[in-house]
Amino acid sequence: MRTTIPGRFRYGTMSRRAAMTGAALTAMATLSGCGGGGAGGTAEGDMALGAPEGAKVTVVEYASVTCHVCALWQQQVWPEFKSRYVDTNKVRYVFREFPTPPADIAAAGFLIARCAGEDKYFDVIHEIMASQREWQAGVPPRTTLVRVATGAGLSEQQFQTCVSDADAIKAMDARIKAGTAAGVTGTPTFMVNGKRVVDSSIEGLSTAIEAALARD
Repeated sequence: MRTTIPGRFRYGTMSRRAAMTGAALTAMATLSGCGGGGAGGTAEGDMALGAPEGAKVTVVEYASVTCHVCALWQQQVWPEFKSRYVDTNKVRYVFREFPTPPADIAAAGFLIARCAGEDKYFDVIHEIMASQREWQAGVPPRTTLVRVATGAGLSEQQFQTCVSDADAIKAMDARIKAGTAAGVTGTPTFMVNGKRVVDSSIEGLSTAIEAALARD
């Protein structure tokens, strides 16, 4: 289910009344949809859990908060992956932001997560993913994002400032371009020590991780 969406995106569909303006995203790179990709390594702005940088095994996930496949992985695979490899510090798990349609919503979600702070970043990402079903039920995405933001300690004014922060958007744009330049074409994309793992089940990831851990 891979689609490539060229062009630039606007926040206007989320809320014309709020200070969420598409002008802030005019430099955003070409984005893709759920379903493919490939690259790894270390990048500026990485958000990580588990073992420290320089760990023997690094697992990189390129994902989007609006990608339903990413949300499904988060629900079904992440708990065991986390307990088996992250909580035990066997791997360094890196999450890289790669917005997919609707890209304005995904971008806003990532900005909110970073505004919430490193200690709350993953909680915000996971909560937005888990809230995708609200949009399917007709809840406006902005309503969900404001709820998640306030739950993370941000006021609505801080939320509005956050999603229109030009410097933060420029930094996010650079991270997206880096992923695109590295060959990522969709989400979720998983890399183990720089090599793409097509099978993102716990069995598929474990096979690649255990092999990497066993190497001298």
